[in-house]
Amino acid sequence: MSSSCPGSPAPPTGLVTRTYGSFCEVRVGRETLGCRLRGRLRLEQGGILTGDRVELELTGPGEGVITAVLPRRTELRRPPIANVDLTIVVFTLRSPPLNLQLVDRLLALARHEGLEVVLCLNKMDLYSGSDVSHVREYYAGSGFELVVTSAKLRENLEELVKRIGGRVAVLAGQSGVGKSTLLNAVVPGAELAVGELSPKVQRGRHITRSVRLMPVGDGLVADSPGFVNLDLPAVEPRELAGLYPEMAPFAAGCRFADCLHDPEPGCAVKAAVAQGLVNEGRYQGYLDLLHELQSRPKY
Repeated sequence: MSSSCPGSPAPPTGLVTRTYGSFCEVRVGRETLGCRLRGRLRLEQGGILTGDRVELELTGPGEGVITAVLPRRTELRRPPIANVDLTIVVFTLRSPPLNLQLVDRLLALARHEGLEVVLCLNKMDLYSGSDVSHVREYYAGSGFELVVTSAKLRENLEELVKRIGGRVAVLAGQSGVGKSTLLNAVVPGAELAVGELSPKVQRGRHITRSVRLMPVGDGLVADSPGFVNLDLPAVEPRELAGLYPEMAPFAAGCRFADCLHDPEPGCAVKAAVAQGLVNEGRYQGYLDLLHELQSRPKY
């Protein structure tokens, strides 16, 4: 809520582009200020996230105090960021190996949060055309756009920037897939630290420690810490199929309105899988997530 009084000039507003505990960087117009979060707000609102729109008081040259956090349109906790429009899910086929279950979890989480999604298959210099075709087939009918890039060779980077447009985007994916390398290639002067893969487990070391929003074209993009595991979104089992766009056209034809598309007879989604209209691998991934949700403890 705003701290201004009726009739008084509206306080300046800005966008939080980076946080450091109770301190943060706030972009106001073309200027970036170093700001503190008023103690009362830390207690009342539980802190602040990169991406928050805020009201502030100027306390000196390049300094301010945040007096209010404006309502959030969206909120993510892994990575911790607010007001995101687009999730770019970055993954690889090798180095580190493809993990479709993790990618599908990310897609389910993004859909649950109401975010648009772009798939980014990075390190195309390591693949053949048939490798990429397998991924396209897996996500056929899902409606997710796929951009194949190579940060190393600077291939198709303009396509990625074009997908961001004027929106706020976050790059998500496990460590080692090249998120920071991609951002170094598209953000002039980013100079983000890049880690090497662990030779034993072919998994990236965690290099990014905080979330920072950086300008890319007309939009903003966040570098975020990588991860290996991801909790499922807080959805009921019957809601999960709604996070798989390719199932929606067929679900309405199921015999039972609350069909989970698993053991029930007369399931139109299972019939679509059998006919090759829904990718079988993607459907099996759906079942894995469904069974995990069903076995989740209830409190």
